[in-house]
Amino acid sequence: MSRGISELMWFKSSYSGGEGGNCVEVAMDWHKSSYSGGEGGQCVEVAACLNAIHVRDSKVTEGPMLTFPATAWDAFVGFATNV
Repeated sequence: MSRGISELMWFKSSYSGGEGGNCVEVAMDWHKSSYSGGEGGQCVEVAACLNAIHVRDSKVTEGPMLTFPATAWDAFVGFATNV
């Protein structure tokens, strides 16, 4: 599924200053998990960034989001694929 630029979630980089100068915004492109059902139930979306993986409920996109360090996510996926 192709997403338009309006569907990207933009956030200010942690390397940007608080005074408004040198600001950089980064976009996350959310992808629905292949394990989520097609009828709208049990939907999980993930967005990968360089050093972190973000996870949210696709039915509540403005709701809370979990953030995992990339190394922890890799370990989790490695464990989950062997279960």
